[in-house]
Amino acid sequence: MQVRQMPKSRSDSSNTQVTPNPELEKRTRRRFPAEYKLRIVAEADACKHGELGGILRREKLYSNQLADWRREYAEHGVKGLSKSLPGPAPSLHGQNKNLKLKFASVVSRPLL
Repeated sequence: MQVRQMPKSRSDSSNTQVTPNPELEKRTRRRFPAEYKLRIVAEADACKHGELGGILRREKLYSNQLADWRREYAEHGVKGLSKSLPGPAPSLHGQNKNLKLKFASVVSRPLL
């Protein structure tokens, strides 16, 4: 013999309220200031063989982040470490188009 349970009434379910757990909410992308990057690069350069992994674990960083920061610092100095936004550089297509139009209008004008 099977026992069937009756569905709960709506009044029972209206009393329950779910509160979100902030620890489970979606995390945002971390942003690192140039001073922090410079400190980590200097600390990583000063460490001996086998100590780098401890620094990366302590700071919760990946080795590719450190490699990128080292490359940016070598190519552009401190200015390279202070990128404004992550991702590729903005496209210059629209700006090039406007400059070509201005150039064409200047070249097509008659000389005085």
